[in-house]
Amino acid sequence: MSDLPVNPLVLIGVGSSFAFSGLFYRLYQEKKKELDKLKEIPIFKPDQHLVKVLKATPHRRLQYVAVEGLVQADGEPLASKFVPRSFGVVQKIAVEEHWKYWNSLTRTWNSQTMNRKETSNSVPFSLISPGAYITDFYVKVQNPLEASGSYLERVYHKVRQAEKDMVNVVLQGLSGEKPVAMEESEELLRVGSTLTGFGEVVLEGGEVMRLQAPQDGRSFVLVPGNHRSFMERHEATASMWKTLTAVTGLTGAAVLAGVIYDLVGRRDDRSK
Repeated sequence: MSDLPVNPLVLIGVGSSFAFSGLFYRLYQEKKKELDKLKEIPIFKPDQHLVKVLKATPHRRLQYVAVEGLVQADGEPLASKFVPRSFGVVQKIAVEEHWKYWNSLTRTWNSQTMNRKETSNSVPFSLISPGAYITDFYVKVQNPLEASGSYLERVYHKVRQAEKDMVNVVLQGLSGEKPVAMEESEELLRVGSTLTGFGEVVLEGGEVMRLQAPQDGRSFVLVPGNHRSFMERHEATASMWKTLTAVTGLTGAAVLAGVIYDLVGRRDDRSK
């Protein structure tokens, strides 16, 4: 290995730097294309302007837009099962058990999650404009449970350890299995929270607007927060991939330049 003009580990490092730079650049290009498409989507609020736009469009329908507003229950909201005075319009409660099983081959206890139960509930709700005291204009959200996006907020999470006593310990040792804990969690789309929905908006009778899954196959998405924060998160991801592309590329180039400089220096020394 000492006879080689260049340390193979150095060459591996240079190749890896350029390979990662290429990978990060591809991820940056994909995110940039996604960002450009997102910027083309019109953004509205549940107000009179949106009503006017819908009335001026064929079939009173906007095929794919973003609507930003505050969550308001159309009727009675859902009360949190675990958190007092916490209300929402979409609720997911998950319960799962953690067990350990004895592996006679490795002579160790292996963990396993089982008996997971998840229940989802929702009540009709609408989006209203922030700061609107009179809700003459609102957008009803249809079938929110069918929408993608991590728009629920975890309001409760607890792991209850299994009770232990001498009899159960003996029985568990004989059976080769034992309960470890019970995990409970609850997620809510809170009343009053800001939500941005991407989908099709339809004007029904009068001035009632509805946000629903698009008929052209595009995604029906609900995201927490306003539209600006949503775009900033995507821009931050694109910026991260761009920075990593530059850093890994420059690192590889710098190391390669050092290798070439060292080789040229050796040749000069030999020629003398």
